[in-house]
Amino acid sequence: MLSEAACLIGEHEGSLPAAIDVPPPGYSIHQRLRSGYHAVRYRLSNGLRWSLGEHCELPADHLLDLTMEQRSRVAVLQRRYGMKFEAYLNADTALRNYDYLDLLDQAWTDWNLSRPSHGIVCDVGSANFWYARAIQAFFRPKQLIGVEVDGYRLYRNGHSRWDYARGYLRGLPNATFQVEDYVRVRQRADVITAWFPFITPGPLLAWRLPLSMYAPESLIRSIMANLHVNGVFVMVNHNQAEADIAAALCRAVGLDNAGSTRIKRSLRSRLVSPVISCWRRGIIQAPSRRSPWPFPSRLR
Repeated sequence: MLSEAACLIGEHEGSLPAAIDVPPPGYSIHQRLRSGYHAVRYRLSNGLRWSLGEHCELPADHLLDLTMEQRSRVAVLQRRYGMKFEAYLNADTALRNYDYLDLLDQAWTDWNLSRPSHGIVCDVGSANFWYARAIQAFFRPKQLIGVEVDGYRLYRNGHSRWDYARGYLRGLPNATFQVEDYVRVRQRADVITAWFPFITPGPLLAWRLPLSMYAPESLIRSIMANLHVNGVFVMVNHNQAEADIAAALCRAVGLDNAGSTRIKRSLRSRLVSPVISCWRRGIIQAPSRRSPWPFPSRLR
């Protein structure tokens, strides 16, 4: 059975762009043209809501061709969290789940924080939620929710993200996948996660979404509004430059930083070291007359 990676055209759900652009305010003509094309594609897929039915990967059972370092780290994660992803997923998706679990494990070890568990976990921008089992293994939630705005995007094999998400969530108790813009979601949660959210417009365009959906401040405000008083928001950014922009957005809406770690060791090769951070509810700052956001939030 084909893995999802083989069905994608020029992209991989687990490999977001490494280069983060920080353009001046306003969008170029080229960006606007790309945005218009993506808007048409998005409206078509979201209107059609195509589905060929649930798509399940053929489990690998065993991970081959790992380096000694990878094999050793995977064994540690398996013992620590009691999970063998290859029993449910193909080799590529399983390794990517171990990679995400490893990022969480490294961060919590560095922060020396107690790990939240048995609560409601909501993931923002889930794509097809291929990493649901990594989140399940780490947080052990009583309810797991994945939210994706472009949930009916089609792959080469005719299946949609919706089809894949259903397959990835098979067997996970109380796990759901919602196709919706998170800024409109009203779902309180104990843990909210966001893996490489669109803090700058470049990655959003690279993932074929229109600039009209670029609203990082609205996203962070929605996360703040949906977070329980004692909850945590866990965010992973591409690099330190993007993490600094995201941190400014979080502080502006009243989130306090509980820990931040630049990942230097990874199970999968990366051009740039990602940054993972943890945020809690704090005191909301009074809004200034001048907007603190470095980019326009909506295409006007």
